[in-house]
Formats: sequence, structure tokens, C-alpha cells
Amino acid sequence: MAYDFITKRLFVEEPLQAGGSIPLTADQANYLLNVLRLDNGAPMLLFNGKDGEWRSKVVKEGKKKAHLEVEEQTRPQTPQSDLTYLFAPLKQARLDYLAQKAVEMGVGRLVPVITQFTQVRQVKTARIAANALEAAEQCGILNLPEVEEAKGLAEAIEALEQDRRLIFCDERHEGDPLAALADLKGERLALLIGPEGGFSDAERSAISARPQTLTISLGPRILRADTAAVAALALVQAAAGDWRQSSPDQ
Repeated sequence: MAYDFITKRLFVEEPLQAGGSIPLTADQANYLLNVLRLDNGAPMLLFNGKDGEWRSKVVKEGKKKAHLEVEEQTRPQTPQSDLTYLFAPLKQARLDYLAQKAVEMGVGRLVPVITQFTQVRQVKTARIAANALEAAEQCGILNLPEVEEAKGLAEAIEALEQDRRLIFCDERHEGDPLAALADLKGERLALLIGPEGGFSDAERSAISARPQTLTISLGPRILRADTAAVAALALVQAAAGDWRQSSPDQ
């Protein structure tokens, strides 16, 4: 499928259909007219997570107001990813990065998890969602992930469906992660990565006691948590078959 990497994309809440008119909020109008400096009739790509991607055009209503006229669908809606990502919150700039990269890598649900060694315990889920939206707009993704409120580690694990395989990235574990992930196709998956300080022995025992847990190594080097996120998601998506599908957008 050919992607349009030039035209600006915008997430909207309204239903999308040919001939529809999408009003812009003051912030959206300011962004399109004053930041991007789009002219009357300029093309825009729209998505809402339900109706696919649509081409539209800017219709100015003076210097500060505008709406978008929906013209035609450019891509049909793709299914939401079923991949859940559980992560210990990080300091703000690195958490922003983590949220953006998780969306780019095809995560469908983001779950902040408070562990014994988590340094950041006040989690702004609205900011995580804003970074997820920005990544989706910039990367041609048609779905926004669900962003859950922060949970304690035990509560987060307990909340997982019983048939969902939990992939636990443990810096103490040894072995070939590619071999460990060889048989993931068709499974419902969750990925867990901890804080910079790792997991306590009690936490390791609790995680490993879950029947559907698969513990893997991320190699011989200790990775920062945001680096580990990208490395682990790449391994999981490649093993699960996501990267071999013809339409990679989520």
C-alpha cells in the first residue's frame, strides 16, 4: 500500500464520511492556520480510530476559524492491536519517548505499573495519551491505544486475561530471546518491562508464578528502560508475525 507521507494528518472525534464537515476547535484552527500556515483548500488527512483515513480540505472562515470538508477515503480502518504493554513509569521526557515508540511499534494498550523500585509514582495519563496521539498522527497509524491508569504490579498482573501470555523481560535471565519467542503466533500477548532498578526478588517470584508467563533475556548488556522497550517490542512483533504482514499500520 502506498502511503502519503507529505499531507498533514489530524485525529478528530467526529464520524468520517464523504461530504461530511468537520468543525475545528480553536486550538486545531490555530495549529492549521497559524502554525502550519495552510491556505484555503489545502489537503488534510483525517482519522478517528473507527472509519479509516480520509482526505479532506481546509475551508477558512476568516483569520481564526476553519472547518474541514471530507472528500474521500484513502485507507480502510485496520483492526486495533491486541498487544498490551506494561511498563514502569519514567521521568517525563523519557516517558514521552517511550509512549511514542510503543505506539509506533504497534501497542494497543498502555498500562503504567508501579513496582518496588519505580522512581516516578505520579503518572499523567493524559500526557501519555497526548504523546500516543502525536505518534499516530505522524506515523500514519489509524488507531489510538487505550491508556490505563497506573496500577500496582500485583493488580496489573491480576487484571490480565488468563489466556494472555505475559512476556517478562528480566535482566537476570539468560538464554536466547529469539528461541524463547519462536512460538508466539496467534497468541494474545502482554509485555512487561520494569524500572531502571529492576525487579525485587519477591516481584520476580510473583511474576514467574503466573502460569502464562514467559521470561526472556534482552541480551548481554543492561539497557535503559526506554531502550529496553524498543528492543523488546521489536523482538515480540517480529516473532509474533506483525512485521511480516502486508499492512503494518495499527
